[in-house]
Amino acid sequence: MIFITGGTAQGKRRFAAERLGLTDFSDGEKAAYEALTASQVITDYHKLVRRLMNDGADPVAFTEKLCTSGGLTAIIMDEVGCGIVPVDKDERLWRENCGRCGCMIAAKADTVIRMVCGIPTAIKGELP
Repeated sequence: MIFITGGTAQGKRRFAAERLGLTDFSDGEKAAYEALTASQVITDYHKLVRRLMNDGADPVAFTEKLCTSGGLTAIIMDEVGCGIVPVDKDERLWRENCGRCGCMIAAKADTVIRMVCGIPTAIKGELP
């Protein structure tokens, strides 16, 4: 599995499509939970974490189950932990859950790519 992360609008999805040739994208914000387990690529994973929290589900447990299912090719997730710590408790909890899920995904991934200004950098494994 490949984990692609970086700030908003840094070319993560384009990299997955053009460089990796991936086409089956499932939107973490909108796709049914069952559909995500059958997807090739999950985008906006940080939004999936928020949706799981809003639905009363444990995003860390969901991520662990997803990572062990073996069907995913890639997960794309925005970095959300940089910057000022939010005053709102729910926002802080969301960021913390994103961090925990991201760490789990990175640990299970064969390759972790960080995108900055459209430039991919392998921080684990090799660039494909």
